[in-house]
Amino acid sequence: MRYKLQQPAAIAMWDFSWLERRWPGGGYEDWDRALDELQERGYNAVRIDPYPHFIAFGTSDTVWQLPPVWPDLDWGSPAALQLHDVQGNLIVFMEKCKARGLQVGLSTWFREDARNVRMFIHSPQMLADIWKRTLELLGANDLLDMVLYVDLTNEYPNWVPFITGDLNRVAGPAVEWMNESLDALRRHYPEVPLCFSYSSEFDTLDRQDPSHMDLLEPHIWMVDFSDFYRRAGIGDDEDRASTFKRLARSGAELYAADPAYWVRCLLSGIRLFSEYSVKVGKPLITTECWGVIFYKDWPTLRWDWVKALCEFGTIEASKTGRWAAIATSNFAGPQFRGMWDDIAWHRRLTDIIHRGALPDEARPS
Repeated sequence: MRYKLQQPAAIAMWDFSWLERRWPGGGYEDWDRALDELQERGYNAVRIDPYPHFIAFGTSDTVWQLPPVWPDLDWGSPAALQLHDVQGNLIVFMEKCKARGLQVGLSTWFREDARNVRMFIHSPQMLADIWKRTLELLGANDLLDMVLYVDLTNEYPNWVPFITGDLNRVAGPAVEWMNESLDALRRHYPEVPLCFSYSSEFDTLDRQDPSHMDLLEPHIWMVDFSDFYRRAGIGDDEDRASTFKRLARSGAELYAADPAYWVRCLLSGIRLFSEYSVKVGKPLITTECWGVIFYKDWPTLRWDWVKALCEFGTIEASKTGRWAAIATSNFAGPQFRGMWDDIAWHRRLTDIIHRGALPDEARPS
């Protein structure tokens, strides 16, 4: 594998929003402006979903009919939409990143479409093959050097309805799919760092085997290491609109009542992974992180306490010297104006990220 970093990267998570939120006011209608603003805030990397299954199972002429993933959230489109020429759009976007020296992390949520072509994936080899098709497309357009890493499935084993059985990262079919697909793709692209990101099963790390991955991509939020949601009256089955109402009613006050406690909870998660990274000899990248998982510009939702948590998490992660790329939050995109418009806040944190130590495992070989 070959890393391209001289210092830790400041990375923003633009998921599938980069292509789906292109209506006026969606945030990504003008890629030049969005990418210039990303650079202005000090970010030098971005994580996107290139829709590898659409590339593998369609052509540039295919029109994809997509339902919304989260009608109440601001990632992706809140309504049904059509995607045209995924291949061509990916090339144009990556060319704009290359012109600015921005590296790109590739990941996927395996977006559903009207034909549900993600269900065509029947084996680990096929999972590797659809990513191979994406990397071949980028290589043919002189863009492969912009790929920072490939995350074969976001928050695995979520987002993989084509895998059946008891899915976990300790044993069983999910582990077989993970290891076999990584090995198969690596045979074709040994220079590209590979992983499966995750946001759960943190209590079984000592029984997981990450040896087939080149890096660890955990998504770490304070709420996953605390009872914050319970105290805010938010249940596991809470619909998103109700979550925002409860956060608007009590989130800021709950945090302000004992901020030291909440940052200690977050710190426990950061330490867990920094120590695990040393133990298994893998560098860390985190692109979704630090405070609450779901948030947006909404009446009476304040950003100050969310930014305080994200600032603490960014700084503490940087201090460990175990992160090769760090996000300041999962809201570092132009659709989240309350976070995005504070240019000085972003610049202060991305400067800290860049000044941090790069893990030895992530240094250019």
